[in-house]
Formats: sequence, structure tokens, C-alpha cells
Amino acid sequence: MKGTFPIEKFSRLQTPFYYYDTELLRTTLRAINEEAGKHQRFQVHYAVKANANPKVLNVICQAGLGADCVSGGEIEAALKAGFPSNKIVYAGVGKSDWEINLGLDAGILAFNVESIPELEVINELAAQKNTVAKVAFRINPNVGAHTHANITTGLAENKFGIAMRDMEDVINYAASLKNVVFTGLHFHIGSQILEMDDFKALCNRINDLQDQLEMHHIVVDSINVGGGLGIDYNHPNRMPIPDFKAYFDTYAKFLKLRPHQTLHFELGRAVVAQCGTLITRTLYVKQGDFKQFAIVDAGMTDLIRPALYNAYHKIENITSNEPVETYDVVGPICESSDVFAKAIDLNKTHRGDLIAIRSAGAYGEIMASGYNCRQLPKGYITEEL
Repeated sequence: MKGTFPIEKFSRLQTPFYYYDTELLRTTLRAINEEAGKHQRFQVHYAVKANANPKVLNVICQAGLGADCVSGGEIEAALKAGFPSNKIVYAGVGKSDWEINLGLDAGILAFNVESIPELEVINELAAQKNTVAKVAFRINPNVGAHTHANITTGLAENKFGIAMRDMEDVINYAASLKNVVFTGLHFHIGSQILEMDDFKALCNRINDLQDQLEMHHIVVDSINVGGGLGIDYNHPNRMPIPDFKAYFDTYAKFLKLRPHQTLHFELGRAVVAQCGTLITRTLYVKQGDFKQFAIVDAGMTDLIRPALYNAYHKIENITSNEPVETYDVVGPICESSDVFAKAIDLNKTHRGDLIAIRSAGAYGEIMASGYNCRQLPKGYITEEL
């Protein structure tokens, strides 16, 4: 079954472009708020790195989510979209001085700190402003996730976070500094995770760490478990809304949250991926010796995930109802890896047909580049068409 798109309106637009179904986005946000709202002290932040289209950010902000940022530019984008500064958390393994100063001036909720040198710089910059920065420590829990190797973040071999063995020393060191205050622990084990057992394993590790800290009379005000919930790339029509109930219920059941603690989440892909589609136009149909190619005007500059991760996206010819044929769908970039899919079935494709590359709302438009001097794709929301 194909997705439903305003094809007549699409035909008037320059391709390639991103289309965001804001009705689906709002339905997704309602599901998040409903399921998270069943549990006390659950706070959801949107991971801006997934998609920073200003119109998309505005819809998410209106739903009451906070923002999870990993750069100064993302903090600026979140503030411009209307996210309250006291709902913004800032993570990242390499925060520069201007980015830290931006967060300090804005009065963000917390810096998720990843090293002692970073902690010292934040303390120094906060001292210059005669203020106190709230810091949470990102701990590397050495918990694996069943996902692509390039998007795991919680193993000891990854660059992210502070080793568990150093956790107490770092917390105690922070207590000796005058311009930072320790507020919580931060974790993130990876992305596109569909097995709740991975999140259960994280809960068990956090429980152990909390018990360890309490033995030494260290109080933690908040726990941030990151995000990581995946989506169904294979069936975007059948499964347009991720299983938020199972996700939040897993943490409610297995994480021993203390009565005074707030639990923070940083969902990105699960919020925006299914509402976004890359629309591209067929330039040529080329018959090779062994394959038939549908050459489209979008390329890896517009959606790099297939080239970067060998990621799968469901692809549909939304202007043809002819019998299916087998195609490699490829772009115009001068790279052999500029391939969206190989040997897939599409309705018989002709020059000018519109092709929809589904589930592209996360890590699509935001990762686009100008390689080959190509223009960046535009993004449109439902209300604009």
C-alpha cells in the first residue's frame, strides 16, 4: 500500500524536496505526551539533531516538549523556535567556549558534561559571568544496543561519556568547584533501538550505579536516559507511530526512580522520522547489461543515510500504477555509493515520475550537503501546500 500524498501539489514544486506531514507529526506528539504523561516526573526533550527545520521545530515546541541540543547552533535554533531555556539540555563531547557561553547566557536546564577538562572550562567560564552552571555527568554505561555499529554510543570503546569507574571522583571534584552544581546523571546507549531489553539493561545498570552512589551519600536529582527508540522503516504505513507505550512503560517498570527524581528522555528519530518523505523526480530510466536503473534527481547529498549506513528506506513511485518492475534507484552524484536501493520493485517508472523515499524525517534534511555544488533541498510542511 502506498502512502497518501498531494501529488498534484508536488508536481508544481522543484525537486528534490522534503515533505513533512504535520498531521502525522502532531498525532505522534500526542502519543508521546499521552504515554509519558501516565508516569510521574517524566520529561521529554526533542533531540534537535534529528531535524532542525524551523517549521518542524515550531510544531514540536507547541506540543510542550523540551529540547536536547548538541551544538550552539542547535541551542540558537531551539530558542528561536520558542523552546523555553529551562527545558533545554546541552550534550556533546566537544563543546567550544562560545557554545558554553551561549548556554550560560540563556540559562539552560543543564550541561551534560562528558569529561573533567570540559567541567573545568564550564566552571571557569561560569566564574567569569558570576553565575553557577547546572551540570549532569554523561556516564558511559558499557551497555550494548542491538543496532548499527556506527550509532551505538554506550560502549566503553565509544568516545562518549565518562567511564563508570571515574563517576564518583568526578562528582566529588565538581563539589569542590564554586561555579558548577551537580544535578544528575545522563546516559545514551545508541539509536534505532527496537528491543526493549536494551533499555531494560540500561535501567539495571543505572539502578546499580545509583545504589553505589547512595552508599557514599551522593544525591542525584535527575536521571537522563537519552533516547534511542527506533521506528519501522519497512512498514511506514502500517506502523507510523512508534511503540511509545512499551518504551515509557519499560522505564517505569525497571528503573528504580527515587521519589524526588525527574526522569528525562531525549527522543529524536521516533518523533520526526515517519512524518518526513524525500520527494524526487525520475530523470532517466537506464537499461544496463544486468540491471535497470531509475536515475533520480535526489542524491546522497540530500539523503546520506543509505550511503553512510547502508540504511533501508521504503521507496514508492507515487505517480505510476503500472505493474512493478525491478530497479536500482540511484542519484546523480559522482560517487559509486550514491545509491538509494538495489533490486527493488517499483511500479513501472518513466521519466518525470515522482518517487517518494519514506521515513526520511530524521537525519535527512539536517545532514544534507552541498557536495558537487548542489543546492540544499527545501523542506515543506502540509500547511504550505
